[in-house]
Amino acid sequence: MQTQQYLQQRRKFAAAFLAFIFILAAVDTAEAGKKEKPEKKVKKSDCGEWQWSVCVPTSGDCGLGTREGTRTGAECKQTMKTQRCKIPCNWKKQFGAECKYQFQAWGECDLNTALKTRTGSLKRALHNADCQKTVTISKPCGKLTKPKPQAESKKKKKEGKKQEKMLD
Repeated sequence: MQTQQYLQQRRKFAAAFLAFIFILAAVDTAEAGKKEKPEKKVKKSDCGEWQWSVCVPTSGDCGLGTREGTRTGAECKQTMKTQRCKIPCNWKKQFGAECKYQFQAWGECDLNTALKTRTGSLKRALHNADCQKTVTISKPCGKLTKPKPQAESKKKKKEGKKQEKMLD
């Protein structure tokens, strides 16, 4: 009895194995029958890279504007094009409207020049703008504190005048 069960199980296994082999063969022939798509031909163009001008605002010195791009090449379909751009209005325009810098704190006041300076390193440049890596700016020191002895002498003068008035 066990041998009959064993033989039945063996037949089932053989049938399943043959079915699996048949399915694999069918899938393989179906894939072989498909037409292979030729790879897209990569067009090698002799066109150069786009060179972009600076962004020119439509009105004022910041906001929306345009920039022009040009490239060289004998067989280029397009050698010039215009692109919209935007210059942020909160950027310092002293170093180029497309360059943003991270500045350090202001330095001490130089008494000889009456200026204080600070250095900024390039944080971001818009559209591959030509920006300096570091910049330095200066500004007047502002009001210099007057020495305190002068303030004390004014107090003494006021006190002296009060005493004179009291004596009179």
